[in-house]
Amino acid sequence: MNICVYCSSSNTIDPKYFILAESLGGHLASRGDTLVYGGASVGLMGAIARSVHAAGGRVIGVIPQALVDREVAYHNADELVVTPNMRERKATMEARSDAFLALPGGIGTLEEVTEIMVGKHLRLLDKPLVLLDLEGFYQPLLALFEQMRAAQFVQTPFEKMFHLAPTLDAAFEYIDAYRPSV
Repeated sequence: MNICVYCSSSNTIDPKYFILAESLGGHLASRGDTLVYGGASVGLMGAIARSVHAAGGRVIGVIPQALVDREVAYHNADELVVTPNMRERKATMEARSDAFLALPGGIGTLEEVTEIMVGKHLRLLDKPLVLLDLEGFYQPLLALFEQMRAAQFVQTPFEKMFHLAPTLDAAFEYIDAYRPSV
């Protein structure tokens, strides 16, 4: 299975997130899954790609040319897809993936997650999306989503758009059990 992982490119975040990314990389490789990710060599992106490779797994990086030019591409990827821009990057990652898993992250991760949610909401996409809720990281976002639903801005239950998982095992249980609604 091709698993798209959304995560940070920051090198300045708490080490616990690097431990999580490295654990996830080893887990993906041990399952025989392929990592599809943003193609960077820095931050959690670099950590997960290196850990997948260290465990014998396969890595597909998708990165816009502008970031290749800034010398942050993970050139050791088994396949490095260079796109003209961020929009093409996200579309390529979506097309190449069977499931999506978001680690705690920043605005880029949030953008990627909400784009998948919109696709699911509009029934243009029917693949699992899991937010790895390490230590309740995504709880404030969930509260905002609940406020949106209470105010009638969103009618689709959020449970149909994503799943919150407290652990890697719970995330993969959901992904493995997921069945498209069509």
